[in-house]
Amino acid sequence: MNVELTATAPTEVEADVLALVAGGLGVRRLDPAFEGRLVRSAADADPIAIVHVGRELRARRVALVATEGLDPDDLRTAAARVVRANRDARTIAWVVDDTLPMAEYRQVQAVVEGAVLGGYDAGQWKSGGPAPAVERFVVCGASADLAEVATRAEVVARWTNVARELVDGPPNVVTPASLAARADALPRLQAEVLDPVAAGLPALAAVGGSSAAAPHLIVLRHQPDGVPEPPRLALVGKAVTFDAGGYFLKQQSDIVRQKGDMAAGAAVLAALGAIAELELPVSVFGIVAACENMIGPDAIRPSDVITTASGLTVEVTNPDAEGRLILADALWYARRQGATHVIDLATLTGAMRAGMGDLFAGVFGNDDNWRDAIVDAGTAVGDFAWPWPMHKRYERLLESRVADLRNTSGRPYGYPITAATFLERFAGGGPWAHVDMLGPALLDDDRGDAFGAGASGYGVRLLVEVATRLAAAVRRGARPERSLDAFRRQQEDDDD
Repeated sequence: MNVELTATAPTEVEADVLALVAGGLGVRRLDPAFEGRLVRSAADADPIAIVHVGRELRARRVALVATEGLDPDDLRTAAARVVRANRDARTIAWVVDDTLPMAEYRQVQAVVEGAVLGGYDAGQWKSGGPAPAVERFVVCGASADLAEVATRAEVVARWTNVARELVDGPPNVVTPASLAARADALPRLQAEVLDPVAAGLPALAAVGGSSAAAPHLIVLRHQPDGVPEPPRLALVGKAVTFDAGGYFLKQQSDIVRQKGDMAAGAAVLAALGAIAELELPVSVFGIVAACENMIGPDAIRPSDVITTASGLTVEVTNPDAEGRLILADALWYARRQGATHVIDLATLTGAMRAGMGDLFAGVFGNDDNWRDAIVDAGTAVGDFAWPWPMHKRYERLLESRVADLRNTSGRPYGYPITAATFLERFAGGGPWAHVDMLGPALLDDDRGDAFGAGASGYGVRLLVEVATRLAAAVRRGARPERSLDAFRRQQEDDDD
């Protein structure tokens, strides 16, 4: 989708669809030419009303979309709904509304992002191909100096759709090998695909050994010229392209969703793609642990003891808690590559989804400022997150009689926290945050926002925002892991 800004008046813009906020200033301004039809139709917009145009405008029809416009998420949703309802349109024009309680740049950012997200279609595997796509999205009445805002919003949303495509992809198509090939083809990035055995990553090799599909560690590097190091940000993603649960086989109602267990890895790949395209002046590298967790003669068994790359041994009390095992090796590798700040993402615990639903991810960390910075960045861009606690006393729940630790506690409580506690043992001494994103990664239902059912691409916008803020902090000579309020003040200064 091509995104354009124009100063052309709504009455003169050439478009298949002219989108207006129902009840907004644009409706009132244009209504006299329609002899009251727009105002009457706007009252019935639930959430959209379509008015066909005669000679009143150059557009063929008007889409009136209901939104309070109180925050960017409202406008993202409204723009996505307009695009989804008008897939037959070649050009959609959106009129910026001066009466909304939102700065113009935020309106432009939200509607562009929503339009691109709304244009996503998961039907590429249908015999007839995906539905027709809107080719142009024109923002009317926006200042020309907001072109950079619109471009950034389009880039981030487009890469979010890349992650959605990977997660929605069937597991016989999106395999560890194809995920590695996709990463290797990403532009502007240095890519490396490692064999876990050769690279000294025994936990990833042990989990991936259960499948005929070989496991891979995928490494992507964004290292712009002239950027000081440190800081060096590592984004680590779990990418189990299908998780049968191993010898703790998942029940039918759960196993049918397990193509989505690579959503975090998809988010890391797509975020690196966006970061590189935006040419963010900060050193970032992505590490994706890709494998399948299946049943087979080489699958890990309950009570096996495996050695991790760090040298710590782990008693496997649950073969379906494989994500933390492969992340243990990936986190160790990240620190060995010189990471100063680390974020790992994973669809890790069903208890997170049970407790937080399909909207929020939980964020843990060994540094409260870094954890809160991740939460704030996600909330600012619509990848909603919430801080979770950690405490040294949880470590006793992972004590093992036969190994250095075990991969689950065996207790019927505290699953997300004990999982984070396990990962902390491998996260190193610098700032580290763990994002448990099981709830919002793959949506069973339409939440009534810009995404609909299916993959949401959760994590892409969050990670790009963190990298952007980190680059700004470096430019100003500030500590990257500053407090929540400091990050917020930084964003407000950038807006000014």
